[in-house]
Order: sequence, then C-alpha cells, then structure tokens
Amino acid sequence: MGAAFSRTMMSGAVAAAVAGGVYRALRSRPRPRRQRVGRQRTNYAGRTVDLYAGPAAVLGAAAGTAVLPLPARTRCAALLAVLAAGGCGAYDDLVGADDPRRGFRAHLGALRDGEVTSGAVKLLGIGGAGLVAGALVGERPVDRVLAGVVIAGTAHLVNLVDVRPGAAAATVLVLGAPGLPGAGLAAAPMGAVAALVADDLGERTMFGDTGVHALGAALGVAIVVGRGRAGLVAHAAGLVAAAAYGDRISRAVRVLSDR
Repeated sequence: MGAAFSRTMMSGAVAAAVAGGVYRALRSRPRPRRQRVGRQRTNYAGRTVDLYAGPAAVLGAAAGTAVLPLPARTRCAALLAVLAAGGCGAYDDLVGADDPRRGFRAHLGALRDGEVTSGAVKLLGIGGAGLVAGALVGERPVDRVLAGVVIAGTAHLVNLVDVRPGAAAATVLVLGAPGLPGAGLAAAPMGAVAALVADDLGERTMFGDTGVHALGAALGVAIVVGRGRAGLVAHAAGLVAAAAYGDRISRAVRVLSDR
C-alpha cells in the first residue's frame, strides 16, 4: 500500500510540475500580436483568455503517466489516448474556432453532406484512438470495444461540462479520486489539473478542446484499468447516455455555475 501511494503521489507531482512549468513558459514567452490571436479566446463573460492551459495539461498528464511503473501495453494505451485526444482537440482549437456547429449531430450531418469539419476530425480521431487504446488494455474483443467507448466517452464528457471556468477541472478531480488507490493512473490528469485550476478559475486561461479531451482520455484509461466487464458496461452505458443528452448536461452546468 505504501509503495502504491508513493507511486501515485509521484505521478501527480510530476504531472503538476510539468503542466505548471509548460504553462508558465508559454505565458512568459513574448509573441507578436498576430501569433497571440490564434492562442486566445473570448470566454462566456466576454473576457479574453489564453489557451495555454491546454498544451500544458496534455504534457503534464503524459509526463505523469510516463513515470508510473505500468505494463507496457497499459502505458502505451494511456499515452496514445492522451496525446491523440490532445492533438485532435488542438486541431479543432486552431481550425474550428469560428465554426458555430456543435455536437455529434451537427458534425456528422456535415460529414454526410461531404464536408469534413474540424469537429468531425476530432470525433473520429478521438474515437479511433480510444478504440486502439481499448484494444491494448482489454482482454477480450467485447472488453476492448467497451474500453474504447469508455475512453473516448470520458473525453467527450469532460468536453461537455467545459462551459464555465473550473467545471472541467472539478469533473476530472471528482471522477478521478475513486481511482487513486488502484493503478494510480488518475493521479496524472488530476495533478495536471491541480497545477492549472487557479488560472482557469481566475479566467486568465482555459483548457480548450486540447486540454479537456486529453484530460478526459487520461481519466478514461484510469477508469478502464482494473475494471471487470460489468464495470465497463455500466460506465459505457452512462457515457453513451451523456453523449445523447449532451446539450442538457452543458445547459445544467451553465445554470448551476451561474447561480
């Protein structure tokens, strides 16, 4: 128990140190105005914030995962999920910033009409990476598919709640806490979040699609590892339901946060 706790603490500490260091380096680096524009957003309150918490969260979660003494397939699955989800999210942050379409239906509808939106790239890319990661950690075909659904679905869930400062961070911390006594994989996204949440709440930065999808994917792998089939089924069913009612979930988070 003591060794497992030490490993978990080390993972969280490394993730926090890397995420915090990357974030501070990005903020302190001088850039011409034309380069800053693509790295800034106007948040829900009309304030201009940067997107530096996104790449910082990706690298922090990846570093925290890398230092854990995991089986090779589990480590590969976790790093693949984090980096692929972060990369797909970054593409959407850069290319799809001005696209008003949101949600599965809008992007899949555009795809049926022959238009490949950045949201569709993100959806298919994260879904595919989730299935590959699930195949690495699952024992049997059905478990691998369920694991893939949980990994991609958790990435989507964290994105759904990211409609107000602190909402995505709180979701990662609440959902990750029960998994800390196990393999310790949840410590990596939780450590990265802990290093960045103050500036997120202070409306100086936001995680963007880059950060929330990477954090969610990391959390998804942490949920999958060590779960039996019944647990995978339960989580997958809940995440599919969350995706189906995504607009309502986002609306509920807005209402609760604005009270």
